[in-house]
Amino acid sequence: MAGRGCDGVAIRDVTRLLGPGIPVYPGDAVPTFRSRALEGSLVTDLHLTTHSGTHLDAPSHYLSGGTTVDRIPLSHMVGRALVLDLRDAPDAIPASALSGRIRGHTRLLLRTRFSASASFSFDYPCLTPEAAALLAEAGITTVGIDSPSIEAFAGDGSVHRLLLDRGMVILEMLDLDGVPEGTYWLVALPLRLEGLDGSPARVILIDEGGRP
Repeated sequence: MAGRGCDGVAIRDVTRLLGPGIPVYPGDAVPTFRSRALEGSLVTDLHLTTHSGTHLDAPSHYLSGGTTVDRIPLSHMVGRALVLDLRDAPDAIPASALSGRIRGHTRLLLRTRFSASASFSFDYPCLTPEAAALLAEAGITTVGIDSPSIEAFAGDGSVHRLLLDRGMVILEMLDLDGVPEGTYWLVALPLRLEGLDGSPARVILIDEGGRP
């Protein structure tokens, strides 16, 4: 969804609509909402996981004693970000698809074929360990992808641990469909959930006209 702010800048909402029909990672709860009238007002109970829909992985998601979502620096989640169009790359994204394209950037969002998908599939696009190592060495602080996970379904958690151990935050299940490659101002704000491993997030891109 795109729109314009009061000063005319283009704003792109790259958050998936969170509801019962959103693709769900196997084993995660399907989001459910239960509304009830309460003394003339409406209140809705939510049942979902910290990784439902468009969400942020905190280091504590995989690392014992890692930073929790309420303690992630705002500088990781707000600032200039590069959107890379990887729709033509293999689903197991190799380091070669990123090499030479991310220099000078600290926040990176990966657009794959999955942005247009409305259902879960086990062969979703993801980073290979070699690509994750390249990002870690490049000093990336925030990496996002439009698929259900940054790591392959059959992965052993090593991709997550490599990225999170460097203090990176990971955004997953973005909706980058129709977003051209280029630089944007990223705002990715999770709920400030005390001591937890992640949170659904509202993620927007402000278009500064930064095209390659």
